[in-house]
Amino acid sequence: MALALTLGPIPYHWSAEEKRDFYARIADEAPVEVVYVGEVICSKRSPFFDRELPEVIERLERAGKKVVLASLAEVILKRERAMTAALIESPDHEIEINNNAGLFHARGRQHRIGPLINVYNEHTLRFLAARGATHFTLPAELPREAVAVLAAAARDIGVGIEVQVFGRASLALSARCYHARAYGRSKDNCQFVCEEHPDGMPLKTLAGADFLVINGIQTLSAGYVSLVDRIDELRAIGVGHCRLMPQRIDMVGVAAVFAQRIGGAIGPDEAAARLLALDLPAPLANGFWHGVAGERRVAAVP
Repeated sequence: MALALTLGPIPYHWSAEEKRDFYARIADEAPVEVVYVGEVICSKRSPFFDRELPEVIERLERAGKKVVLASLAEVILKRERAMTAALIESPDHEIEINNNAGLFHARGRQHRIGPLINVYNEHTLRFLAARGATHFTLPAELPREAVAVLAAAARDIGVGIEVQVFGRASLALSARCYHARAYGRSKDNCQFVCEEHPDGMPLKTLAGADFLVINGIQTLSAGYVSLVDRIDELRAIGVGHCRLMPQRIDMVGVAAVFAQRIGGAIGPDEAAARLLALDLPAPLANGFWHGVAGERRVAAVP
């Protein structure tokens, strides 16, 4: 089965200039087929990049990338409901829905389901597909066995399955902003402190070990998920799309390694070695895939 490489939406609060430069390089150099764009974590960040988005989308599409618009993960305020409704009414692009409020506004329109909606079993998948979902990116914490069951169900009803293969795993979302509270600020008066941590704010245990990463209302894993040495398994069980999550690193280099592995130009061991050679600021992990603690890195079985 052919595997397509995708790039998820930027989860962090990067400056407009940094986002423009990032997407320009993705358009010109990254071997990805689909790029998800849009603010997913905090609606207060949206105005910083809204005016740039049409130009970014046009450049990505000119480079042959398919662009999908991603919705907010938390919809609480009236303006957030309005933002979600307006996004889903966009006639020109597919939409990835990351919150149940988006399902209300979709009203049967074809759409994608993002990884921040919990699709843990085939019954949920079929229920959502019957209401217009055509493609599912599964939560990062699902083990191989669960992904295989969902991929089989998806094949039976003709919808797509996508799995995150690189980047920090989203572990939790909250209506409150711990990032702001850590600096003695409220969510409404956060002063955009998250901008000071463009790859997330690291948390350590009392013993000084890396523990979690905070990104506004989002809690992330400290390590980077990597399934670069599991590409053959993903293909075998029917996964059609492999998602890279943006980090403040050489994402073009990361995409190149995954594209070479997917295309068979390099083997799993060499792919893992090339990823490590990019001097990543966090360890690689694949525990969730194996049904163990997500922070662990389980060696490939010969």
